Amino acid sequence: MAASLLSSSSSISFPAYCSHLHASSSTTLLSPSSLTLPIFKFVGRRFSVRAADTDANKAAKSSAPDKAPAKDGSSINQLLGIKGAAQESNKWKIRLQLTKPVTWPPLIWGVVCGAAASGNFHWNIEDVAKSILCMIMSGPCLTGYTQTLNDWYDREIDAINEPYRPIPSGAISEGEVITQIWVLLLGGLALGGILDAWAGHKFPIVFYLAVGGSLLSYIYSAPPLKLKQNGWIGNFALGASYISLPWWAGQALFGTLTPDIIVLTLLYSIAGLGIAIVNDFKSIEGDRALGLQSLPVAFGVETAKWICVGAIDITQLSVAGYLLGSGKPFYALALLGLILPQLYFQFQYFLKDPARYDVKYQASAQPFLVLGLLVTALATSH
Repeated sequence: MAASLLSSSSSISFPAYCSHLHASSSTTLLSPSSLTLPIFKFVGRRFSVRAADTDANKAAKSSAPDKAPAKDGSSINQLLGIKGAAQESNKWKIRLQLTKPVTWPPLIWGVVCGAAASGNFHWNIEDVAKSILCMIMSGPCLTGYTQTLNDWYDREIDAINEPYRPIPSGAISEGEVITQIWVLLLGGLALGGILDAWAGHKFPIVFYLAVGGSLLSYIYSAPPLKLKQNGWIGNFALGASYISLPWWAGQALFGTLTPDIIVLTLLYSIAGLGIAIVNDFKSIEGDRALGLQSLPVAFGVETAKWICVGAIDITQLSVAGYLLGSGKPFYALALLGLILPQLYFQFQYFLKDPARYDVKYQASAQPFLVLGLLVTALATSH
């Protein structure tokens, strides 16, 4: 199984990771009554909030460049939910843009890694169908929920950094955004319950992982906790969401989630912290204006860029050492071989200018990091 999964990985050409967090013991944490207050309270105050936002946005837009003029925008970028998007009036395309499909593959890859690590995935119709359903839960549903929720609470920052995005530009109404958040959240939780029933779990672990990840997404973006305001806590939470949670879901679906895997993936999430910092350099202006303590704001660009690459590289070297100490030298050497090109691209692009080369660096280096995740998963399955 491990060999066949490794050989098939070459067909997955887009970089990937994972999404969502460890379980809560009570589903009431995500009951409508518990989430309605912070979300819909905002809607109820929409007129006063809009008025305040308008004044802030006018001041911000006077100094912020037009980063995505409609005439030069890309329709592909619009559908993927990334910078340089064309202005769009089709509501379904705007809804898709809010879910940022470009962020789905990491979670899909996390499910692949978890299935590989379980040692119990088989290439038959049933297991493939289970894995696809788990990928839909992790990617389009719960990552889509996370991204839409984050855009909702980030509309003031986006008015400074990315004023062309759907919410600050007024391309989609507040009510439509709130509806999308609930539909994606409930759809993802429902799929988690279906997967548990399909796998015959006595304890609905996949469902609770979905609940935990959804809660983490909420407190990451929403006040009063808003974890993203703290560069260390917020970025580690983001790293855990992209690496640990989908891995756990994939492994729990096909096998048993063990304590050593939980520790190993949380360690790998420190690399995810580094990856999350990469995205902070493009938002320094807005973060500073709104008092968010991202690491580039708190430490300055020069220090933050070294913290970033250090978190990525030291974590992977530590995992390679763990594999070597576990009597798996070939997997450790394979992981070391995948770290070397990442070092090259860090010096070639990222360390020269993090804000300018962030996308080019991630496109060049991250495929090697995510292949390292699969190598680690295959090593733990033996």
